[in-house]
Amino acid sequence: MRELSLPPLVQTLRSGGLADSVFEAADTDPDLVQFSRGEEGPEGMRWLPVTAQGFRTEVLALAKGLIAEGLRPGDRVAVMSRTRYEWTQFCYAIWSVGAQLVPVYPTSSAEQVHWILAGTRAVAVVVEGEDDAMTVGAVCDGLPGLRKIWQLDDDCVPELVELGRGVPEMMVHRYRATVRPGSAATITYTSGTTGRPKGCVITHANLAFECDTLITGWRELLAPPGEQPSVLAYLPLAHVYGLMVQVSCQRHGIRLGHQPSSSTEDVLRGLASFRPSFLLAVPHMFEKIFRQARRTAEEHGRLEVFDKAVDTAMRYAEAKERRYLGLGPGPSPSLRAQHTLYDRPVYRQLRDVFGGRVRHAVSGGSPLSRELGLLFAGAGITVYDGYGLTETSAAVTGHPLGRPRFGTVGRPLPGCAVHIAPDGEIWVRGPNVFAGYLDDRAGTEEVLRDGWLATGDLGHLDDEGYLRLTGRKKDIIITSSGKSVSPHVLEQRLRCHPLISQCMLVGDNRPFVSALITLDREALVHWRRLHYKELMDTRAAAQDADLQEEIQRAVSRANTAVSRSESIRAFVILPDEFTVAEGLLTPSLKLRRGAVVKAYATEIASLYQP
Repeated sequence: MRELSLPPLVQTLRSGGLADSVFEAADTDPDLVQFSRGEEGPEGMRWLPVTAQGFRTEVLALAKGLIAEGLRPGDRVAVMSRTRYEWTQFCYAIWSVGAQLVPVYPTSSAEQVHWILAGTRAVAVVVEGEDDAMTVGAVCDGLPGLRKIWQLDDDCVPELVELGRGVPEMMVHRYRATVRPGSAATITYTSGTTGRPKGCVITHANLAFECDTLITGWRELLAPPGEQPSVLAYLPLAHVYGLMVQVSCQRHGIRLGHQPSSSTEDVLRGLASFRPSFLLAVPHMFEKIFRQARRTAEEHGRLEVFDKAVDTAMRYAEAKERRYLGLGPGPSPSLRAQHTLYDRPVYRQLRDVFGGRVRHAVSGGSPLSRELGLLFAGAGITVYDGYGLTETSAAVTGHPLGRPRFGTVGRPLPGCAVHIAPDGEIWVRGPNVFAGYLDDRAGTEEVLRDGWLATGDLGHLDDEGYLRLTGRKKDIIITSSGKSVSPHVLEQRLRCHPLISQCMLVGDNRPFVSALITLDREALVHWRRLHYKELMDTRAAAQDADLQEEIQRAVSRANTAVSRSESIRAFVILPDEFTVAEGLLTPSLKLRRGAVVKAYATEIASLYQP
């Protein structure tokens, strides 16, 4: 199959903008709890309710403060903060006065901040703490248009509310009325995996269509009948995926909580106290949870039981998958009995990690492996995978309701289309596709072709219209013999090994493919303890003969998926993981391949010594 399109479920936005839903919700259901504000108390985290009416009051008061500070329709305001309730307040206050949002990752360097603020000509910036304020302050001299810096931790919200007391409410509504569906809602920057990030102009209509389609089509997954759905946001709101989660929840009455820290430990603590009904996450989260659960089982001498439970869960989920795809009868009686046997000791433990209520989840940002998808489905949490870009306002494909095909990223969303170009590139089309790159006509014309967005990703559609990703055009490795190798399959397989945290293939203009491998620190400590190894740092551990042999076995297993000419012939274990701070990962945890190659040029050269 080369192309597939599906009819829309929802209408595109006919009038107004995203802020209108704040005021409409307060009018139609003022007592609906739309948010829960986290507050650390003596007995742990408390979640304080914020109703639709209360949120409108807060947004209106903050919007009046922004007007008092000189903000006008069409102005751009940057928000540089972790995921917290005030981020959402500012987002809707900015939209309420007809201004445009510019999300900035709080991990951004001074150079990146200057690039974004200068490129968008932002007139103001909201920062979280003093360190962020200093980062912006360091580049202020080169930003003559920047008039204000507001700091959340310095009580800027109550100060702005006080400033706006004299501004009539009608002025906010007058400014809000200037917004049209085609007006820019946000200038959201790409992750910059292959170069400098680009500012994507995403309209109010783009985001509204995206969010309305997802919730309308998949709402029954969000909570049991009769219960209000709830979601804990921990993904960066500066990323289009996190922004989509926020807007979806506000537009459709889903209670939203905010988790500022994105570390696995803090997110799990937040999930345990918030107890969401639905989870939106990235593959890294599912990988970490599985690895942690397996290590715990091994430490307690229950690894054999755990591995048998994992095998049973995967076979059980695969049998169910074949049944709803019309390819088989479903799990056999003996398999169902085995599955029931492992539910209490293993599967329930995995479900409790997410707070105990989650039965369905969404994974995005990068593809989830088929193995993990089957495992979690067999354990009672069906993970729906999807595919999208900043340019598509988040997802453009997703698993159909009740019919996930694990290892794929689903079919086009209703109202969207996917086309496979002759060279294997994925092209997409739909009302969620962005308006273009900010002030970059040439860049926009390069990717927008007769209504289609050329994504730069490679893949194919199977007979049922499910999309499988095979790599990225710019990531293709071409060896000195002329062999083209997509690194995606081997990298994903290697990351499935408990010890391997990250992996990147190299080999451009080289005689064969090699791998740069980093180790999971917690898994390494666990491995050393089981093998009675003395405590050593990662650099020393990388030279251990037993560890080298373990990684070689993982490489050999991964190589079975490809031809010999595509296989990994050599590898090196690096002393440190790739990090965002070093510029080797994007804020969304994607590899900056060019930066990695430059940083480890010596190690790469050593792999090809005679």
